[in-house]
Amino acid sequence: MKRNNHIIPIPLGITRCYLIRGDNLILIDGGTPNKAGAFRKALRKLSIDPREIKLIVITHGHWDHIGSVRDIRELTGARTAMHELDRECLESGKERRAQGVTRWGRFMTGMIGSFSSSIKIPMTDVDITLGDEFPLAPFGINGTVIHTPGHTSGSVSVLLETGEAFVGDLAMNMFPLTVRPGLPIFAEDLRKVKESWKMLLDRGVKTIYPAHGKPFPITLLP
Repeated sequence: MKRNNHIIPIPLGITRCYLIRGDNLILIDGGTPNKAGAFRKALRKLSIDPREIKLIVITHGHWDHIGSVRDIRELTGARTAMHELDRECLESGKERRAQGVTRWGRFMTGMIGSFSSSIKIPMTDVDITLGDEFPLAPFGINGTVIHTPGHTSGSVSVLLETGEAFVGDLAMNMFPLTVRPGLPIFAEDLRKVKESWKMLLDRGVKTIYPAHGKPFPITLLP
């Protein structure tokens, strides 16, 4: 009998990361730099041994998603998984720069760019190079990682069989980025963002878990 997955949000800086517990534990994203202590503290409150975490799935290569991956990897011993088109960001420490696709997004790009260029990303290896689709069953999770480009060329989403999708920055639901659930204000290719959303709809996704903001029904997307 398959075990239902349990979802545990863990904020690490401005990014909401997620622990998914099935037969094992996996982590989605690694937050901003220097958050290993906050991560360790969160696990202690949850009575979770860091070594229970077997895999870290990284949704894309921006600094607020890869900043503490090296330290969390060392703490947990977990393997890292990242798409082949974004893996260089973690392995070289050179993150992709956000690009605004709305007027507000372009304004925020300037604001963020003024300090993000000075942020140092600790480099570490990517153990598993992701392509179009990657099953999570070998890691004890009833779900799949799929390639959902648009925000970055190597963006991925984690889809659970029960209808939840963890999409990184393919959607946003947090002020000051957005005032309501919606498409990202930053993207490398907005057309591909929309194509990725159609793919999620076609796969029967019901609930979106963004990296910035609270979960929401996929029906709220414009």
